[in-house]
Amino acid sequence: MAKCNISFFIPHMGCPHKCSFCNQTSITGQSDIPHAEDVQKTLSKAMTDISVSDRAETEIAFFGGSFTAINREYMYELLSSAQPFIGKGKFGGIRISTRPDYIDRDILTLLKDNHVTTIELGCQSMSDTVLTANERGHSRQDVINSARLIKEYGFRLGLQMMVGLYKSTPEIDLYTAQEIVKLSPDEARIYPVVIMEHTRLGDMFKSGEYVPFSFECAVELSARILSLFEKNGITVIKLGLHASEVVEKDCIGGFYHPAFRELCESELYKNEILKLLECECRKAEKAIVSVRPELVSKIIGQKKSNIEFFKSIGIEIKVIQDNKQKEKIRLIKTE
Repeated sequence: MAKCNISFFIPHMGCPHKCSFCNQTSITGQSDIPHAEDVQKTLSKAMTDISVSDRAETEIAFFGGSFTAINREYMYELLSSAQPFIGKGKFGGIRISTRPDYIDRDILTLLKDNHVTTIELGCQSMSDTVLTANERGHSRQDVINSARLIKEYGFRLGLQMMVGLYKSTPEIDLYTAQEIVKLSPDEARIYPVVIMEHTRLGDMFKSGEYVPFSFECAVELSARILSLFEKNGITVIKLGLHASEVVEKDCIGGFYHPAFRELCESELYKNEILKLLECECRKAEKAIVSVRPELVSKIIGQKKSNIEFFKSIGIEIKVIQDNKQKEKIRLIKTE
């Protein structure tokens, strides 16, 4: 079983700012606040649903708000309610998400004492200009300081970034990704901007003040960032906002797609095939590519987009499966 979370969402609680893009109810699909009895009820059921062998890889996750900025009494309530479900034969620990400017040594000691194992920071951008324009309320330096402190205390570190924010550019977003690499997080989330109703970003989009770059650019850029992270040993645990009816209803622009990660992976495989073809001494008009079975759909692309791309540059690509090959993609014949 892959590492998984038992998630509880704390919509907008504790956050001292309302960022330009934020509509927590639409993003999480809920507005109710969980309490101790909700946590215990859910975890009791999870104990019966998840096998003993898989529980150690499972974290109890408090998402959706700025966990370390919520009312301290409420934070204790949530942390305490989870404690009986952590330990040998139980779940592996607690995961939280929070703001970079609400991390210090005292809070990290408290979290360590309560079996928190992973801390995710929503940095979103490493440009102070972009952070200010989107009312994040923290600086690039806050991200650096908090990330270093979290690693010093031995927590797993996750960093979240956004692609295509107001006042950002592809160059700034790539810079953000490169700065994240320097902080050596264990994992990352990449969220291309989704413009929601009832947000300042939505109002600026409607007025024409905010004009996002193209969807194709967002896919190409996110694919490049995905590749950069993976090459540096950073696990990308999420790429694109999760699909939900609420998000689809309230989305008015930006880069939402229910299979955004697959679009990015298809882009990377397309580029890999191009590199293989460039190694040929002559221009190919036809090529046969052998791939592992689980990658066929991503390599062909949604609606055969990669096949159509190669056709547009005069190359007919045929994809065949080979479940014995070690390489993801192998060019076996060109004509």
